[in-house]
Amino acid sequence: MKIARRLVLTTAAATVVVAGTIVSATVGQAATPQPPLRLGVTVPDALKVPDGNKLTGVFSAAGVQTYTCTNSAWTLLEPAATLWAKKDPAKRSVALHSRGPVWVSTVDGSAVNGSAIANSPKTGAIPELLVKATATRGTGTFADVSYIQRLDTSGGVAPTTACTGTSTDQVSVQYTATYAFYKPAK
Repeated sequence: MKIARRLVLTTAAATVVVAGTIVSATVGQAATPQPPLRLGVTVPDALKVPDGNKLTGVFSAAGVQTYTCTNSAWTLLEPAATLWAKKDPAKRSVALHSRGPVWVSTVDGSAVNGSAIANSPKTGAIPELLVKATATRGTGTFADVSYIQRLDTSGGVAPTTACTGTSTDQVSVQYTATYAFYKPAK
């Protein structure tokens, strides 16, 4: 009986300590002001997000732009990229980018689809873009996203060589970029 009572008291004490630690950590996080997000890259005037939207996520990306041969010319088939938090040295995946264009969070499953509304050419790289969200789903990272910017692009340009014109001809070209996500300011 004494062992059972001691086990109950020890379990209760451990539960109180764990609960106290969780509460103090949560309170500490809530009380710690977070610095505002910063892009860290120059945004061309043509790609500025309209007033009334707030920067909510900045991610680095690496992937490929896949081109297919259509009528003897290389045309974009789809992008495929992995995104990670801009300041994460481990480059842990937080989202995937693919045809649509669509971005899907690998953390919470939320997603945003979009349509390019403006671009800014960049020598030797795919153009930088302003994308307007056309649909979102889920309640996580990409919920309610209104605009996406593709900035600081490098690589990804379609080949300049001729292609044979068959639909099976494809080539993937590596690229990197910074993606910035905005939501309506509340």
